[in-house]
Amino acid sequence: MATRWGLCGAGKISHDFSVAMKTLPPGDHQIAVIASRSLERAKEFAKNHGIPKAYGSYEELANDPNIDVVYLGVLHTEHWRVGLLFLKAGKNVLCEKPFAINSREVKDLVAAARMNNVFLMEAIWSRCFPVHIEVRRLLAEEAVGEVKLVKAYFGSPQLHIPRSVEKELGGGALLDIGVYCLQFVLMVFNGERPESIQATGVLLDSGVDESTVVVMKFSGNRMAVCAFTIGTRLQNDAVISGTKGTIKVLGPMHCPTTLVVNEKEMEYPLPEPSLPLNFTNSTGLRYEAEEVRQCLLKGLKESPRMPLAESVLLTNIMDEIRKQIGVAFNQDSQ
Repeated sequence: MATRWGLCGAGKISHDFSVAMKTLPPGDHQIAVIASRSLERAKEFAKNHGIPKAYGSYEELANDPNIDVVYLGVLHTEHWRVGLLFLKAGKNVLCEKPFAINSREVKDLVAAARMNNVFLMEAIWSRCFPVHIEVRRLLAEEAVGEVKLVKAYFGSPQLHIPRSVEKELGGGALLDIGVYCLQFVLMVFNGERPESIQATGVLLDSGVDESTVVVMKFSGNRMAVCAFTIGTRLQNDAVISGTKGTIKVLGPMHCPTTLVVNEKEMEYPLPEPSLPLNFTNSTGLRYEAEEVRQCLLKGLKESPRMPLAESVLLTNIMDEIRKQIGVAFNQDSQ
């Protein structure tokens, strides 16, 4: 039986997710419904992507019994409210990153998933890419010895994009792209909580971060350095330095196709899209969709590639970084 998906949100990421789905066997995955707050927009999206059903409200999707899992592709300021709607309706959910605005919201989502005995995963798609899976394998067999330092950089010029710069829309480099650097570090260090976090940042007039640099220290004198900015383009690579060598994930590190291990380069090409994409390498969204299918087939309530405890830790770290650099959202005082 195909996994029946319901898409929530008819924006750019849902478009790319739908295009990525077309690279998977139709016998495994089927987008059954698209839901938007605008029925007109949902119908147009359905027509463009060959989706059989369109809803003009999220509630209709929450109440549809013929859906196996909801892909939540709305703005992250809405993840908490809309996520709870689906979880309380007994729906499995793949929620776009960042999971929510702060730890309180994330804990609410996790608690709702557990209370309703449904699957929940933060869509850190990077974790499902063949490159990241290979990195994990190499680390497990200590291919570069003992890891001493991890470096992850991500810069993308986004000052012209309202959702990136406006506080009301959950803007800033940290929540949009910094999350990728931090999750990479946590992946390398197996979801361990850092012993210390030091962050410094430059804020925009709107009160969100344009650029932030974070230094984290982990047990056993292991370090991590992350730098992210929405002001300029960076190399967007990630490097793991060990006592016996180096693993390099070439840019774009959040959706990579090239891995370099001790100067030996390996390519993991992506399938070509059938329609133009909004974001880099978006056909790679297929990997997280397949991960969700495999988890559901096994009866799992969370993904071992991105466990809920790690999403909670990731949000804890982002809360601490925001505290240090002085970024506060309205949601923090609720």
